[in-house]
Amino acid sequence: MPAAYDPDEASRAAPEALAPPLTIDPRAAAAADAASVATVFDEYRSRLDPDTLRRQEADLALFAFFLGQVQAIPPAQAPAFGARLAYDPHAWANVTHGLVSAFLRWQLQEGYAIGSINVRLATVRRHCTLAHAAGVLSADALALIRTVRGYSGRQARAIDAQRRRAATPTRVGAKKPAPIVLTPAQVRALKQQPDTPQGRRDALIICLLADLGLRVGELASLEVGALDPARGTLTFYREKVHATQTHQLSRDALEAARVYLAADALPSGPLLRGSRKNGELWGAMSARAIRSAWPSWASASASPASRPTTCATPGPPAPPGRRATPSPCATRAAGAAC
Repeated sequence: MPAAYDPDEASRAAPEALAPPLTIDPRAAAAADAASVATVFDEYRSRLDPDTLRRQEADLALFAFFLGQVQAIPPAQAPAFGARLAYDPHAWANVTHGLVSAFLRWQLQEGYAIGSINVRLATVRRHCTLAHAAGVLSADALALIRTVRGYSGRQARAIDAQRRRAATPTRVGAKKPAPIVLTPAQVRALKQQPDTPQGRRDALIICLLADLGLRVGELASLEVGALDPARGTLTFYREKVHATQTHQLSRDALEAARVYLAADALPSGPLLRGSRKNGELWGAMSARAIRSAWPSWASASASPASRPTTCATPGPPAPPGRRATPSPCATRAAGAAC
């Protein structure tokens, strides 16, 4: 049996047991803190997917452009400074509540959408928090920056109403405030692509978008083996839900897939091939190329008389993430020379 506890024996413990308790070496703790501070931005970026990284870098590029516009930094150095904001905590040293608040007001005046303004504010605030963790921004400065709030839905509607009355844009760029809903007749027209290598590929793309609801990124990542014409199925990975799914092809999609696989697809590798200006297929088609091809598909499905085109000359330089305003010279029916 184990011996019973004897308080008198405990009081006679060896001198080593009565020594001061062991503590962590403060020099090691300081070194660990220094290493953590040096890598706080890198650690944060390592947790983000590529799309989020690109979006945040664009947000910070616009913030740097704004700083140049208000003479907080030399305007010519704005691009380089914007790149530093994503990696270097010391670039945030003198960011203040006033600058962040002014950034919001400037975007409103420039006509940016409220949703985009809110997202950019979140990006700036997050990087200010990282700069505080790196010891660059003080707790007081960060607390003030955190008081800068975005706009709620009701506030956004009120602000946009005021901007419209003042003839100020409420959205910049090609993105629309709401999706365009296509009628069944329009979808059928889009599926009627020319009987060419590029046309057969485009017909398959439109069928997969319209009938199966694939996202553009999912389309671009498809491999030839994803299609099973014998079973009439498409198997692909959905990154948004982190799952591999198998979908039954619609009649139109199955027919388009059989035609494209027989005539134009590679034996293996990427399913969708890119195209040159002469219509020849080559390489792989990127998500960016799929998005940029949409206007040509929509134009091809419209009647020539109702197919507007605009010839334009470059306007003044635009801030990062914003299209330069074109100078339209005419609006003509398709085929007319500019």
